[in-house]
Amino acid sequence: MIYDKLINLPSRRADVIATLLGELQTDGYAAYQSIGQREDITTLGCWAHARRKFVEADKVANTPKGKIGKAGVGVQLIRKLYAIEQKIQSLTPDERYRTRQQQSRPQLEKIRIWLDQSLQTTLPKSALGKALGYLRNHWDALQVYITDGRLNIDNNPVENAIRPFAVGRKNWMFSDTQAGARASALLYSLIETAKANNLEPYAYLKMLLERLPQALSLEDYEALLPWKIAP
Repeated sequence: MIYDKLINLPSRRADVIATLLGELQTDGYAAYQSIGQREDITTLGCWAHARRKFVEADKVANTPKGKIGKAGVGVQLIRKLYAIEQKIQSLTPDERYRTRQQQSRPQLEKIRIWLDQSLQTTLPKSALGKALGYLRNHWDALQVYITDGRLNIDNNPVENAIRPFAVGRKNWMFSDTQAGARASALLYSLIETAKANNLEPYAYLKMLLERLPQALSLEDYEALLPWKIAP
């Protein structure tokens, strides 16, 4: 089972991750670049990371008050992609796909034209040059999300989900061992799956601890899965 593999991963090396994934969305982490060449894995770029670089460049730009610099223009262009996503978040995958083809694709084409023009007039090592370079280098991966309505424009949902764990492990000393990491993975898998199925985590875990001792068969255990209990 894929769950058994996930909780026993020794590292996040490319060869380890490649044994699990069908779709991979990252911020351009170099170790995963070779994975994108495999036909059985779809790699996606993250627009949140691309946008963040323009936001940072805009902060250090010496733009006159009341004016919008080139980095600010980049932020605005990307913001329009997110405005489309905001409108379609409650739609079905098929509806999201169609809207992206009608609205997001033309906006991506505008961004590409602006990108090519800006690269010619920007120093590569400047903050803006680095933001433009990131956008150019990851352009193909950044467009993938519009090809499937099930895909996301960025990996923020994942980052938000793991943030409590990333903060907590600094305080929980047992997390610095392999056994502690396994225990954390088990617990957080239960918590996040409960949340994904609209269950209050504490109440769900309390119910598990009360009912697990009475579970005698596979059917008994499956009946306790979050999506079987979800309201």
